[in-house]
Amino acid sequence: MSLPRDVALPPGVHWIGREADCAVCLESLGVIDHHARLEMAVDGKFGLVDLGSAQGTRVNGERIVTAGPLGPWDIVRVGDIDLRFLLAREVSVNIRRVGAPDTIMANEPDWLAAAGRLHQRLIEQLDIRRRDVASMSDEHLRSLASELLNPLAQEEARSLGGDPGELARFVLAESLGLGPLETLLADEQVGEIMVNGPANLFVERSGKIERSPQRFSGEPALRGIIDRIVTPLGRRVDDASPMVDARLPDGSRVNVIVHPLAIQGTALTIRRFGRRRLTANDLVTNGSLSEPMLSFLRVCVESRRNILVCGGTGSGKTTLLNVLSSLIPADERVITIEDSAELCFDHANLVTLETRPRNIEGRGEVTIRDLVRNALRMRPDRIVVGECRGGETLDMLQAMNTGHDGSLSTVHANSPRELLSRLEVMVLMSGVELPVSAIREQIAGSIHVIVHQARLSSGRRCITRITEITGIVAGTIQMQDIFRSDSSGADFSACGHVPQFYEELSRAGVSLDLDLFSSGAPA
Repeated sequence: MSLPRDVALPPGVHWIGREADCAVCLESLGVIDHHARLEMAVDGKFGLVDLGSAQGTRVNGERIVTAGPLGPWDIVRVGDIDLRFLLAREVSVNIRRVGAPDTIMANEPDWLAAAGRLHQRLIEQLDIRRRDVASMSDEHLRSLASELLNPLAQEEARSLGGDPGELARFVLAESLGLGPLETLLADEQVGEIMVNGPANLFVERSGKIERSPQRFSGEPALRGIIDRIVTPLGRRVDDASPMVDARLPDGSRVNVIVHPLAIQGTALTIRRFGRRRLTANDLVTNGSLSEPMLSFLRVCVESRRNILVCGGTGSGKTTLLNVLSSLIPADERVITIEDSAELCFDHANLVTLETRPRNIEGRGEVTIRDLVRNALRMRPDRIVVGECRGGETLDMLQAMNTGHDGSLSTVHANSPRELLSRLEVMVLMSGVELPVSAIREQIAGSIHVIVHQARLSSGRRCITRITEITGIVAGTIQMQDIFRSDSSGADFSACGHVPQFYEELSRAGVSLDLDLFSSGAPA
C-alpha cells in the first residue's frame, strides 16, 4: 500500500480493515480484517465504531469504542496509520502512516491551521480597510466579514481540497460568534460545557460527561470568544485578572481561568439551566424524590422551617432550592442572595441580590456577607442564600435564629453530619472568635431540616436523605433521619421517626398525615 492517498466515500456504512471488502483497506501492522465500522452521513460527518481490535481505534489520541459525530478536524488512528475525513463534493479519507516525513504533512489538509490563518487574515483586512468594528451593528459586521472571507477561503480551499463555504462559516463563527460553542449552546440536552484548551471540549448530557468532537482553531480564537462573552458583562480576562465568574443574560453561569494559572490552556466552564423551570411534580416524575417526601418538604416550607440543601458539585442543589422556594406562599416577601444569580422565582414581592467583584483598582467588592447583613434591613419574610461557603454562614444562622424562619440555602457537603462540621468551619471563617460549643448551639437552634442531594453513577440526581436536627446533647448535635433512599436511589422509605416539630403543628391545629413516617413504609 502506497501512502499517502485519498479514498472517496459516499454516505452509508463502510468498513476499515485488511480485508478486500473494506472501503478503506489498510495492510499494516496492528490492523485486523475488519477493524472499525464507519457510519457516514450526507453532510460529511461520521460515526466510528471499533470492532474489538487488540490495538484499538483512536480519535485525537484517545482510544474509543464508539465516537461521533466527527468531522474534518478529527484524526482517526488505526494501527500505525492516521486517517482524516475531508469535506468536498464527496467525502474523502486522507491516509498516511504515523511518523511520515513532513513533506507529506505539507500536502495534507489541515482545517484548524487554515482556520487560524484565515482568522488572522480577516483581522488584518479589517484593519487595512480602517473599519471601526465597534461602531458596526452585528448584522453589518457579519456581512462585511463574509464578503472579505469568501475569496480568502477560496484561496485556502484550493490547497485544502475541501469546501470553501464550510471553512468560511467555521471562521466566521469563531471570529464574530461563539465558534464551536454555538452548536453546543443550541443543544438543549447539554447541561454543562467544559473547555480544557482549544482542542479538548467536554459536555454533560443527562448527568453523564462525554467528549465533544468540536474544536477551536487555536488559543487566540478561544480567548477571542471568551472576550466576547465576558466584555458585555463588564468583566475582563487577562494576566492581571486571570479568573472570572460571571452570568450570561440567559442565566447560564460562566467560569474562566487562563494562563498562567491554567497551565495546559484556557479553561472555560458554562453551566446552563433549562429554559423550562422544573416543578415539584417534575422531580417526583423524574425519580428525584417520592410523593411522601414532597408532602413532608411542603409542610416544612409552609411551616417556616429553616432548610439547608447539601450535596456535591453538580448534584442538583440549585434545582432543588428552586423547587423548594416555589412552595413559599405567594404573599411573602422573599430576598435571594447569590454570587451569580441562578435562582428563578415567581413571587411578586421578590428582591434578587447579586455580589460584585472588586474593580481593577481592587475596590468596590460586595460580598454575600455584605448582602445578608443588608437583607436584614429590608423587611424580609424569607432569605434565600444560593450557597453558603464562608463567613456569611454566621450571619445566615443569626438571621434564622432571630425571627427570619423559613430561610433556605445550599452547602457543599457529602452527608448531613459532614454538613454540620462544614458549618462550624465556615462560622470560624467569619473572624468572630466563638467557642465551638457556642457555634454548635447556634447551629442546633437555627437549622431544622437538612436535605442531602446526590448524583448517582447513572447520572440521575435524587434526594438520598432528609434529616431533622433534634437538639444538642453533651455538646453533640443530635439528628434523626426522616426519609432515606437506597444506594441505587430506586427505593425511598420512611425511617419511622415523626418529626419533633409536627407535635407543635398539631397543637396549633394543623392537619397532618402521620402515616408518611411509618417505619419501612415505601416513601
